[in-house]
Amino acid sequence: MSKTKVGVIGLGVMGSRMVGIMSRDGRFEFTGAWDPAESARKATARDFPNIPILDSPEAVIESGDAELIYVGSPPVSHKAYALAAAAAGKALYCEKPLGVDLADSGEMVAGLEAAGTRNAINFLQSTSHAVALTTNRIADGSLGDIVGGDIIMHFSKWPRDWQANADWLRFRAEGGYTREVLSHFVFLATRLIGEPRVIAGHTRYPADPALCETHITALLDCAGIPVQVFGSSGGTGPDRVEFTIWGTKRSYRLHDWFWLQSTDGGAWETELAEIEDLRTANYPRLMDNVLAMKDGKPSLLPTARQALEVQATVEAMLRG
Repeated sequence: MSKTKVGVIGLGVMGSRMVGIMSRDGRFEFTGAWDPAESARKATARDFPNIPILDSPEAVIESGDAELIYVGSPPVSHKAYALAAAAAGKALYCEKPLGVDLADSGEMVAGLEAAGTRNAINFLQSTSHAVALTTNRIADGSLGDIVGGDIIMHFSKWPRDWQANADWLRFRAEGGYTREVLSHFVFLATRLIGEPRVIAGHTRYPADPALCETHITALLDCAGIPVQVFGSSGGTGPDRVEFTIWGTKRSYRLHDWFWLQSTDGGAWETELAEIEDLRTANYPRLMDNVLAMKDGKPSLLPTARQALEVQATVEAMLRG
């Protein structure tokens, strides 16, 4: 079986994680990789000696054998790399958020669409077992009528310790957990409930105007269904990330990214208990959908156009 040839731009936290997922999957062959940080380039060369480390992002994109370009760099750089990949006739798999400036992101999406570039944005829960099951239960009427949703997240420290090398995440200009994490759940609310509209919102920032938000509250209207958003950082305790859809017959709660519970009014019951690790079980499904996108087949991963809609909602919440 022939392998899909992929070039990688960005070898930080997400880029190195994606390289590992693709390497273990076995259906990908790397034509080249690049990162501006020498330490990241050296780490990749050490851990994945089969990956050529190239001199520039342009070299990665222009590599004649590459069919797919994965962009794992900070969001402010996505537009330039995406449009360069489009100009070179390569499919695009890009990290979220799509960007931080709506005008720039709009130009990026328009350029991708004008070029006919196959593309997907890495809202990786879109392919998960938990979201698939919840989608099916909504469709078959198991929830009854959906009457509301709650998105709740708390981070004792932001950025988290494993993101220490991604310093941009702590700054207001392009970081913050609202863009980085809450965007995942805005996307899920859109897919599972309906298109969101920001009804109200309030964001609190620290005294240093350069730093990102510490607290956010918002009310979304998703096709007539209210979805409440609560986010905070700081304060000792375990991190909390969950999204609950409240139904008249049964309610479903996605927690810790990939795990799912439901209730008919009693205690929360664990769903998908037969799968030992729902996070790693998602990786083959994720790669299935990346390859489907690259081949022009239906994919559960959102397009850049859909990610632009998520970005617009997130930026509206941040503006209050």
